[in-house]
Amino acid sequence: MTTKMLLGTYTRRKSEGVYSLELDTDKKVLSNLTLVTKEDSPTYLAVSDKKNLYTVTSIDGQGGAAAYNSQYEFLNAVTEEGAPLCYIAVDEKRQLAYGSNYHKGEVNVYKINADGSLSATDAVFHQEETGPHANQDKPHVHYTDLTPDGRLIVCDLGTDGVYTYDVSDEGKLTRTALFLTAPGTGPRHLVFHPDGKHAYIFGELANTVTVAAYDATTGTLTHVQTISTLPSDFTEFSGGAAIRISNDGRFLYASNRGHNSLAVFAVTEAGAQVELIQLISTEGDHPRDFALDPSEQFIVCANQNTDNLSLYERDAEQGTLTLVQKDFYAPETVCVLF
Repeated sequence: MTTKMLLGTYTRRKSEGVYSLELDTDKKVLSNLTLVTKEDSPTYLAVSDKKNLYTVTSIDGQGGAAAYNSQYEFLNAVTEEGAPLCYIAVDEKRQLAYGSNYHKGEVNVYKINADGSLSATDAVFHQEETGPHANQDKPHVHYTDLTPDGRLIVCDLGTDGVYTYDVSDEGKLTRTALFLTAPGTGPRHLVFHPDGKHAYIFGELANTVTVAAYDATTGTLTHVQTISTLPSDFTEFSGGAAIRISNDGRFLYASNRGHNSLAVFAVTEAGAQVELIQLISTEGDHPRDFALDPSEQFIVCANQNTDNLSLYERDAEQGTLTLVQKDFYAPETVCVLF
């Protein structure tokens, strides 16, 4: 069986934009890297149910979001003065898209029009006190995506905060809750347990996973556990990047840039606890993103600085990973999307 995926990239060296490639789950190989659209550093991607593609974009010094149809034909871009976004997500129910602007500390909301194009609807700036780390010089919104019950949840690396917003059908945001991680955590991305009762927050600066209980009646998070994604004796630089969870909620995965590894956790206590069970090399430098394929038999990991993808087979019962391919060329990849 062959499964297609898309890659978002920086275009600082060799990359030209968004690429597609194939995973052959029988032969256990990646193949057929193809440029599908030229774009200026489309570092994060989202695809709608209609197969329209939404990317981070930068045009003439302005940053924002771009829309393409299912044939990767350009529809439009919504940009504003300043740096581009670092994350984008689609809300199918409301036909909205959400963007994170790291440099501005801004949450952006876009309306998805009938033809798939985008229109700006709302923007919220964070102004809370920032954390103690040198990279926390100001608010830095890094993640904007939906909670299981349809609210918007936002990670801000600068303020150490995870924000919950109610969203109107028109795309207007109203804050309902703010959860503060430990100072210097730098929340980057998060995932929810499939039962919707726990969130797992990956701290880029502290290299930790914070487990938090989620109350859907109020949108609030409550701290349960914090655990490192690194070996106890590791003292060199590393920064947390991507985090994923298996569909059965039994295993959690996180990538370490610097240690250059994937950390594998067993999820126990009905989602309330995680335990590190494996650290495996990504066979490259700076694993910015990775993803489980639809069958969850494989994980594809992107090493940004060494321009290579690594392919792992996943043991569904044990959660552990086995390397099966490590040298597939893919330039400056920072987003993997099946």
